[in-house]
Amino acid sequence: MKDTTEQFTRILAIETSCDETAAAVVENGTEILANEVASQLQVHEIYGGVFPEVASRIHVEVVYQVVDRTLATAHLGVDDLDCIAVTRGPGLVGSLLVGVNVAKGLSFGRGIPLLGINHLEGHIYSQWLAARDDEIEFPIIVLVISGGHTEMFLMTGHLQYEHLGGTLDDAAGEAFDKVGRLLGLAFPGGPAIDEISAEGNPVSFQFPRAVLRDGYNFSFSGLKTAVMRETQKYEQDRMPVADMAASFQAAVVDVLVTKVAAAAEEFGANAVHIAGGVSANSSLREEMRSKIPISVRFPPIDLCTDNAAMIAAAAHQRYIAGFRDSLDLDVMPSFRLV
Repeated sequence: MKDTTEQFTRILAIETSCDETAAAVVENGTEILANEVASQLQVHEIYGGVFPEVASRIHVEVVYQVVDRTLATAHLGVDDLDCIAVTRGPGLVGSLLVGVNVAKGLSFGRGIPLLGINHLEGHIYSQWLAARDDEIEFPIIVLVISGGHTEMFLMTGHLQYEHLGGTLDDAAGEAFDKVGRLLGLAFPGGPAIDEISAEGNPVSFQFPRAVLRDGYNFSFSGLKTAVMRETQKYEQDRMPVADMAASFQAAVVDVLVTKVAAAAEEFGANAVHIAGGVSANSSLREEMRSKIPISVRFPPIDLCTDNAAMIAAAAHQRYIAGFRDSLDLDVMPSFRLV
């Protein structure tokens, strides 16, 4: 029998914002009962990255299998749930539509409340899947870094955000992917660059650091262009890939750490939370923890990339705060958190 206390929630979440088909059941916003992800890595090998139309078609093919497997792993039926949550944006419109329509169908069919969640808020709440709520003291500087986003927020309470800055061009993860291609590495570029950088010298190349003067915005386009120009000086089989990768990675990490440290000091933050796919980067983790004198938290590696458990964790906070969405919920490919 379900606990009926006010704070108790058992939420099924669906995440299809890009190329991962994911579903999860999370209890009380912190306990993962099931977390399933169907990857499209084999498709990446064919197209060299995410191909939006193909991604949405694969979501259609596998989403019901992923949801069924998730419920089976959690040993629950749909009627055991308090809420159906789904990513409504930002993301690829075709991919988002698959998840939202499945969630709306489950909500309508069983009369279960529906919540549309911002993908970035999901990444933010991935931290609560690894720490107790009473371990986290606001205010917090939050940096979300992924293939499509580099955004910094001041978080003063649950669901309370001030946007401090974001990327003016390429996101950090996008820059990793593009530089990975320039260096002939596998997609996605982030893990590949992180791995080969361990063999390289991070000061071999003096790539630029765009530490902008307009607050906490970021720019990585110039860095990417500098790497491209450097690669043009070499034949492919003579290119010092490890040294270039390490030097590029050092430049990205340097900018991220510098900006986050400054924001933490300016706003008197009690902690820094780093989330999103790029938060798995080993150099970033080491530099953030060694150079920022307050608590720096990262999600577990398996919760850095897109997953539905983080969507459920964010949905828990919105559910207990009284938010609900109607069945006319639509996708928002450019959905802003604030």
